[in-house]
Amino acid sequence: MYIIIAGAGMVGGELARYLMEKKHDVVIIDANKESCDRIFADIGVVAIKGSAARIETLKEAQIHKADVMVAATVNDADNLACSIMAKSFGVQQIIVRMRDPAYENAYKVAGVNTVVRVTDLMVNQLIMEIEKPEVHKITSIGHGQADIFVVTVPDHSQVIGRTIQEIVSSNNFPSQCVFIAIYNNQSEEFSIPRGQQIINQGDELFLISSTEDIKAAGDYLTAKTAR
Repeated sequence: MYIIIAGAGMVGGELARYLMEKKHDVVIIDANKESCDRIFADIGVVAIKGSAARIETLKEAQIHKADVMVAATVNDADNLACSIMAKSFGVQQIIVRMRDPAYENAYKVAGVNTVVRVTDLMVNQLIMEIEKPEVHKITSIGHGQADIFVVTVPDHSQVIGRTIQEIVSSNNFPSQCVFIAIYNNQSEEFSIPRGQQIINQGDELFLISSTEDIKAAGDYLTAKTAR
């Protein structure tokens, strides 16, 4: 994927490093020349000096071909302006780091797909939003020790047609991850999952998991059937 990250701070830098290791095409935008020089020297990412809130800078970053825009600057107003312009260029997935909760509704109106609160921001959550858009965190519990999240079963997932019991019995499915509800989009009904319940394409699976196991569970539930 072609991914643009606005903000070369700790979050943007670590995210860029990870995505480049995964062979994604990454461009970083930052208004500070020293930050751009440092991150280029550190990981070799293309770093553009400029404001991500300016259309000229986004054009230089080739926003027209971006699959994902991550607005992670320290300024919500800049992140909002960046999001609006990215949307106008047809970027399908826009993720922002929100510092001030007063901006949350504005981000939603702007068409932002995911708003990550700075109070619970983790690079792993941004990574999950980029690589696994079918997986969404709902809330944290136990002072952040576990999360409730929902997975939408995609086309060709390996779990389609399998039972809950078969899934949780797999050695590749985290033992600390528990199904708590299933929403069937065809019948438009919620159900409490039982061992013999069969998973269908498009089902929304609600789970509770330790924070360490979310990515592994998401990977397993969205992996395609081996051909």
